[in-house]
Order: sequence, then structure tokens, then C-alpha cells
Amino acid sequence: MCGVIGIVSHEPVNQALYDGLTVLQHRGQDAAGIVTSSGKKLHIRRNNGLVKDVFHTRHMKKLLGNMGVAHVRYPTAGSASVAEAQPFYVNSPYGISLAHNGNLTNSKQLKKELYKEDFRHINTESDSEILLNVFAQALHKKHAYRVSPEDVFDAVGTVHRRCEGAYAVIAMITRDGLVGFRDPYGIRPLVYGVRQSNKGKEYMLASESVALVSQGYKLIRDIEPGEAIYISKEGKIRTQQCAEKKQYRTCIFEYVYFARPDSMIDNVFVHKARMRMGHKLAERIQKEWPDNDIDVVMPIPDTSRTAALEMAYTLDINYREGFIKNRYIGRTFIMPGQKVREKSVRQKLNPLGIEFKNKNVLLVDDSIVRGTTSKQIIQMAKESGAKKVYLASASPAVRYPNVYGIDMPAAEELIANNRSESEVADIIGADRLFYLSLPDLVASIHEGNPHLAQFDCSVFNGKYVTDNVDEYLAEAAKDRGEKKKSKKRKSKKKKKNNGTVIDIV
Repeated sequence: MCGVIGIVSHEPVNQALYDGLTVLQHRGQDAAGIVTSSGKKLHIRRNNGLVKDVFHTRHMKKLLGNMGVAHVRYPTAGSASVAEAQPFYVNSPYGISLAHNGNLTNSKQLKKELYKEDFRHINTESDSEILLNVFAQALHKKHAYRVSPEDVFDAVGTVHRRCEGAYAVIAMITRDGLVGFRDPYGIRPLVYGVRQSNKGKEYMLASESVALVSQGYKLIRDIEPGEAIYISKEGKIRTQQCAEKKQYRTCIFEYVYFARPDSMIDNVFVHKARMRMGHKLAERIQKEWPDNDIDVVMPIPDTSRTAALEMAYTLDINYREGFIKNRYIGRTFIMPGQKVREKSVRQKLNPLGIEFKNKNVLLVDDSIVRGTTSKQIIQMAKESGAKKVYLASASPAVRYPNVYGIDMPAAEELIANNRSESEVADIIGADRLFYLSLPDLVASIHEGNPHLAQFDCSVFNGKYVTDNVDEYLAEAAKDRGEKKKSKKRKSKKKKKNNGTVIDIV
């Protein structure tokens, strides 16, 4: 899960790209990057860290030009090194800069093909660099002096045929314009909008509508699954369906957790969808536990707040804020590394003891993934004086790995994998646990847009929308095993000598 932005304007775009990235910071906190074009020359700044830490005044002054693409990174495929910060750039043909949100499931095969058949070298472990080279190679075969919209659409069609997995892409062709496209299932989101300036129309592409609105752009619509949009540097716009087969299978976890509540994804208000999730979850509690002894409903900040408010209203139980959140700690779920996530929970949330003391509390969270965060929060609630602590998840049980850009690669790390609701409750210390059912989750979003009938629900039901996922999961498990062995070998090489750690070569 990452955030992408692209702008074609009549004015410098550096500040607008920066501001847009700050709005999408929730989609990735590992790295950030901006590439702008001043006609014949590119200007690049990429680094690890939050947007505010990567870009300073001295960097912004050098990002010249009226067209650009930007990215915030959440590491899934590849490593978290600076070399893998996006956007990526390839010189041939035309000079292309690309930002990618998603994950390819056949990247290893593509990497071999690109080297053996296309003579292209991939310098990083990122699948985004692979996708960039697949797109660039398709354009290169046109042998045209300047790119045309037809060439761009043909190249996107080639990407659809060769690449498997999830991808929402914005690519900038240095002298020509911006390209945006989604995979044939529309797993990851992408929207575009327009703004009228004194010099004419300006266009913006982004992962979420909130990035457009915050910059004064009017949301036009979502890019359809398999569709591509081409915006020339002069502001001329063309769209075309480039996939042979396409269907809407948007990632349902976008509505549960990733997207901001003030965004629209595929014409569904995320805030309203989460309200419906809370309402349906409350109805389940009313049906199964009509004589409940819940004294108060509390959200685990921030994503679950909308669902928790609706649950309290439906259950006719008092709503209270029981945790104060440190706004300067990142989103726990998207932090790289389990140890970092565990350490950050108590730094991020501080309980208000007066709200817990001698009460039976229903905590509401957007989802339960690994369970370690939930366990710590429940323990904090009980330490603060709660008599009983119940937990409600505004999504179904996460039981299966995700392969489309979310860091859920191993089933054994997921607390609900091969466990019942009561077993999970025992492990995390909850007195009772409630999950939203998958049919109710689907209905919550379908109600916002009746044209959305199917979703990628693979983390909940194990049904993947693309092919060859078993092979990808086997490779991922093998890679994780090799990394663990490598860490053990490195730790064995370290010996203590008078309190000093020495690396033995």
C-alpha cells in the first residue's frame, strides 16, 4: 500500500505535489519522493522518512517544472532502502518516471524475462522497477521519435498482458505528459480531477480523492479497472480501456483501514461505508447478546472512530474516548517490523483511567491482524480499572496472507488463522470478541455503489482474484525463511569482548 500523485499544470507543481503527499501520508511512512519535469530536464528528490523530513526548502527550490509525479512508500515487496524509494526512473525510451501502488505476483519471472529477452537490467528488489521496465520496453518497441496516446495505450495493454497482481500507476514521460492506469481488476485505487486556472485547465491523478479536493481540484471519477488515462503537457486528455478482460474487484481492505474517511473510492464515501459497518456489527451484538452488560463503547483511535460512534448509537450505549493518541507516532499497522509495531503501541496510545474504572468496556477496532496490538490495548484497559473488556472488529477475521500490496505475507503471523473467535479472544485477553461478517462488510460497501458487486476479499476468505498466487506465496515463504537464517548467522558472528560487540568476519 502506497500513495501516488501526478499533476499537469500551467504553474510550478512542486508545492502542490508536496501538499498532496502530506494528505496521503497515511498510505506510507517509509519513504517519499518527487520527480518534476521542466520540459527537457528532470528534477528528483527521494529519501527514507516522512514527507516533512524528506523535503526541505533547499530541495523544493530545485524541483522545477509544471509537471510531476510523487510517491509515499509502504514497504512490502523489496527492502526499505533509499534505493527503493520512488518514483523510479528509466532513461530509454523518452525518459520515464513511475510511481506504483500495489504488488506484482509474477515479478521474479518478469525480472528474468526482462534480462534474457529485453536486455534490461533491474537494479533493485522492487517490483515497481520491474513494472516500469515492462512499460518502457513496450514503448521502446514502437521506435517512434515522439510518443503518441495510441503508443501509450498499446504499452499499457502490454503491461496488462505481462504483469500479474495489483497496480495503480502514474508515469511521467519527460517531454510529453502523464499516464495513469489500474490493473484489470482495479484492486488498488486511482482517481483524477480537474482545476480551472487563469491559464487553463490543470489535471491531477491520485490514490485518493482527498488529495485532489485539498488542492482545489474537482473530482471527475475513478480510473476504471484496466483503463488508462493520458494527459499531455498541454493539458489534452485521452482515456481508453486497455485490458482484454476487466472486472471490478477493488481491495475491500481499503474501506476497512487504509483510506481516509473523507475519501471516495470507486464512488463510495469511505466514511459512510464505515458507518454502515458499525451499524451492522451492532446489530449482530443485539441479536446474539440482547442482555449485554456493556457500559460504554470506545474506539481504538483513529480508523475505528466512525464505526464505534455508529455502534454506540445503534446499541443506545454511551460513547466515550478512552485513549489519547500521540499524533507524532505513525500508524502501527504499516510500521516495518513486528518489534517496532509492538514498541510503538504504548508510545502511541495513553489510556484515560477515569473512563475505564469499574466499567465493562466495548473497544472497537477496524481490524485484528497479528493480535499483538489488540492484546496490549486490552491489557492497558484492564490496568486502568476496567472490570471487563470486550472487543469488536469492524471487519471479518483476517485469516490469509495478502499478496496485493499489504504487509500480511505469512499466515502463521495472523492471529485468526486456523483459530475460532473464542480462541482469539482467549489469546488477546478479551472477555468477548465480535467480528463483522464478510457478507455484512460487502453489503456495507455495495450499498454505497450498487455497481460494486465483487471485491478482493482474499485476506478474509483466501480467494485470490489473480492466477499463480500459490507459487508466489511459496516463494515468499522461502524468502522469509532465508532471511531468518541469514539473521541467525549474523547474530552468531557477534561476540562480546569487555562489553563491546565485535563483528567476527
